[in-house]
Amino acid sequence: MAPERRSFAPHLTRRRLLTAGAATAGAVLVGSAGTSATAAGKTRPAVIHLPNGFRPEGIAISGGPYAYLGSLGDGSIYRADLRTGRGEIISAGPGTPSVGLKLDHRGRLFVAGRGQGARVVDARTGELLASYVLTTATPTFANDVYLTPRTAWFTDSFQPALYALPLGRHGRLPDADEVVKITLSGDWSQVPGEVVNANGITRTPDGSALLVVQSGVGGLHRVDPRTGVTKRVDLGDAAPLTNGDGLLLIGRTLYVVQNRQNAIDVFGLAADGRSGVFQRRITDPLFDVPTTVAAYQGRLYLPNARFTTTPTPETTYDVISVRA
Repeated sequence: MAPERRSFAPHLTRRRLLTAGAATAGAVLVGSAGTSATAAGKTRPAVIHLPNGFRPEGIAISGGPYAYLGSLGDGSIYRADLRTGRGEIISAGPGTPSVGLKLDHRGRLFVAGRGQGARVVDARTGELLASYVLTTATPTFANDVYLTPRTAWFTDSFQPALYALPLGRHGRLPDADEVVKITLSGDWSQVPGEVVNANGITRTPDGSALLVVQSGVGGLHRVDPRTGVTKRVDLGDAAPLTNGDGLLLIGRTLYVVQNRQNAIDVFGLAADGRSGVFQRRITDPLFDVPTTVAAYQGRLYLPNARFTTTPTPETTYDVISVRA
């Protein structure tokens, strides 16, 4: 089982916190309000249908026109072609949930596995490359993941902690005993029990720190990755980010999915992420508890998790695309 080290300073210089060339790095999103998903883009479908009973939660988009989604049901990974809407299961699940996921430039999917820790899957072959026990504490809920050039960061919704997988030279995956625990402190106040605390994660615009949304209390926190000390981000008089879920940062614009509100709140952030200004809210009549968000060529893609609908093998699920 993985020991939980206390510090991670050697891998966390400001430069190394910068994003690792994710699919969103070159995207430019403009517009003052969302455009309905019913108005499709010129060549891409605005609604992508997933297999019945799939139960999506996380989404990742590569530099090419493909989205990858994980199943809360059996953990399978589905790849959808954004040009046609067609797709297929590329990796059969282990029978346990796949929650948040991110894709690196080597074609590896880093998957948060709820109570089962984390795993890494080859997006081309579906092969399981590695799996990790992130903590032996209970309860635990590995919820979301964010990649930097040297680290894969995972949130735990039931523990006041982040977990770091240090990536070696040429992206070498760490051994099982190299998982690092960073305890959250400072402004962070953990709600005890099986309540969703830390959820979506990204970085500050200048790459000097991490940003984590605390769903249950609707707060956004700036986290020092070396110490775990947090400071609540000053968002002025903006409404609390209740049910805040996936985070997406493009430039200095932060998109915060609020799942049961069926909305994305958009903020302009200071470079260091210590403050932000509410800009607008994006909604769409086709949203049905969207959880996470990824971007491709000026559009946002959100899986409908449909948490208010009892899941069955025949329940329909889809991904909704809107302009930012």
